[in-house]
Amino acid sequence: MKTISSRDNAFYKELKGLATSSQARRKAGQSLLDGVHLCQSWLDLNGAPLHCVVSEGALANPEVAAIVARTEAAGAPVTALPDALFGAISQVEHGVNLVFLVETPRPRQPAVLSQSAVLLDGVQDPGNVGSILRSAGAAGIRQVYCSAGTAFCWSPKVLRAAMGAHFVLEIFENVDLAALVRGAGVPVLATSGYASERLYDIDLRQPAAWVLGHEGQGVSAALLDLASRRVAVPHAGQVESLNVAACAAVCFFEQLRQQQRG
Repeated sequence: MKTISSRDNAFYKELKGLATSSQARRKAGQSLLDGVHLCQSWLDLNGAPLHCVVSEGALANPEVAAIVARTEAAGAPVTALPDALFGAISQVEHGVNLVFLVETPRPRQPAVLSQSAVLLDGVQDPGNVGSILRSAGAAGIRQVYCSAGTAFCWSPKVLRAAMGAHFVLEIFENVDLAALVRGAGVPVLATSGYASERLYDIDLRQPAAWVLGHEGQGVSAALLDLASRRVAVPHAGQVESLNVAACAAVCFFEQLRQQQRG
């Protein structure tokens, strides 16, 4: 295990850049996983990270120590930082001071949309994006396609909100959603509060792609026109509409319910 004690260390500066800049993360093709849950999930599903970084004080935590030991056993480097330096590379308040540096997965986009999937059209809030990813993973959906205007899926806030769902999903970013929908091999269902078809009246036993839109503007007019169907989630209250993440969860699990009933 190596130790860094200087703020001028080149690797430490690199970590700070990755922690604070989406541009730096995109350019490097690397991401930071912050906390025991994300690091444990990565080890379980993907194996060793590029690098494990831990604060000196966190080594006394049994969960952290176990992850560090597994990482070292897998042959990945481990670096310890003084607690005072670690704070600059973590955005988690009262966290455990454990971070994995990983290569951001970049799966090859399929030529045709042929299975159940999620299409995010300008969903900008990282918390919403993370919640949608988490619901998709839990409902058995494995592909997520994001437009250029959607929040970067490998940002710290999205990662925390998704709670490890990234590692069971194929995530494609900067996708031309209109072209994807035009060539889709499965029905494309666009959610809209103004749609005449109710979610619970649609047969969802077969694969389908869900289009979810911007928090304020909804799905773009172009994608609404291209979609196979426009779908509304019915509700009885006086609230105008559901949050996009809540809407996604209702849709995904209604599809799962129907599929499990056969």
